[in-house]
Amino acid sequence: MSISELKNKLPAYAKDIKLNLSSLASDETLDLQKLWGTFVACAYACGNADVIDAIEAEASDNISAAAIDAAKAAASIMAMNNVYYKFTGIMSEYQTLPAKLRMNVIANPGIEEKIDFELWSLAVSAINGCNFCVQSHEKQLKDAGIANTEIQTAVKVAAVVAAVSATLTAEPAQIAQAKAA
Repeated sequence: MSISELKNKLPAYAKDIKLNLSSLASDETLDLQKLWGTFVACAYACGNADVIDAIEAEASDNISAAAIDAAKAAASIMAMNNVYYKFTGIMSEYQTLPAKLRMNVIANPGIEEKIDFELWSLAVSAINGCNFCVQSHEKQLKDAGIANTEIQTAVKVAAVVAAVSATLTAEPAQIAQAKAA
């Protein structure tokens, strides 16, 4: 499946999401690895199979298999970290206790451009709503000289991929409910 086919699966009421998906898929604010890695990480974070298939197919035409794996790893590790650090952010008495959770992939994501992994982690953390992780990854990005426009673009990708995933996940349930009524 392609991004074009994915857009065609979206219902008419999601026209703005379709348009945003098109514009972001051709956005030039980020280099190809940052852009398509962000798309992959966000697709995996959202978990809709059609979205994952379409985005991974497009990504494989634009970035290496190692970058795709690193983007998937960002989604995976942030699924754990976002829960843990969101909790410790709410319950501050746990912040001083060691996490004792393996997070080796953050130090060695499998790509040379570790900052790309940070960007993907930020985008996934935005989807998962972890304030602590968003702030931590944004600081790493800023310290590395990543521009606000690049960070904003990654978060826009996260927002649109989340919207596409939510719409395509909900739509079959709405159709089934209407048929049952």
